[in-house]
Amino acid sequence: MPPEIEMESELEQSTRVRIIDLNVDICDHASVIRRIAELVRRGTGGYACFSTVHMVMESHDNPEYGAKVNAADIVIPDGMPLVWMQKMLGQKDAARVRANDLMIMLCRYASENGLNVGFYGGKQEVINAIIVRAKIELPDLYIAYAYSPPFRPLTDEEDAKITSDIRESGAQILFMGLGCPKQENWMAAHKDKLNSVMLGVGASFDFYGGNVKESPEWLGVLGLEWLFRLTQEPKRLWRRYLILNPRFMWLAMLQLSGIKKFKR
Repeated sequence: MPPEIEMESELEQSTRVRIIDLNVDICDHASVIRRIAELVRRGTGGYACFSTVHMVMESHDNPEYGAKVNAADIVIPDGMPLVWMQKMLGQKDAARVRANDLMIMLCRYASENGLNVGFYGGKQEVINAIIVRAKIELPDLYIAYAYSPPFRPLTDEEDAKITSDIRESGAQILFMGLGCPKQENWMAAHKDKLNSVMLGVGASFDFYGGNVKESPEWLGVLGLEWLFRLTQEPKRLWRRYLILNPRFMWLAMLQLSGIKKFKR
């Protein structure tokens, strides 16, 4: 069940902790939902990124991309290694907020509070499965927009049409399933064109739609969800985990030891 949400008149401010090249919020499920709800109330749009080791390393290797993530309204710690880093850097209240859990909780919150949601990204069969499951589990949820874009760069005309369709749909919360780093680049590029609050939830589309099996919770607590996912999709994910993870560990050690300073 979702946590009790007490609304605030002003957008909450949380502490952000520098993890290599990302400034990651200290937050929990309830505080993130409050902040998303307040952004929706303001009606000016915004975006949230779910940070993982993959995202940290993409940001380290591509500072332009890292700047787009750091410019998000919320940078949410989705990976346990990031939470461990936050704790080792003095934030004892650091907690993990999984994208797939929060997507479901936000959909429930939206259904209970009359908010419209949208889904952009993923394969068409996954989008269809999401809609079917949501109708069963959340019959009062209004899905204003659901679209699977082509798996290629969009033309200017296609991008303009998609942007117009999202805007006209009235989707207040827009879940993005394009994957990292594509979805973060898209959200940053469209922040000023849409009034939707966008959340880059990546593989959560596949999890909720039943296209990919979700890792057991106990593996996630141990920080080994990556190993489960690697066994599910080795050809696609081997580089991300077997190369990026050791590099992250090395840079994290340099930061924690004070040998290397990462600038804001």
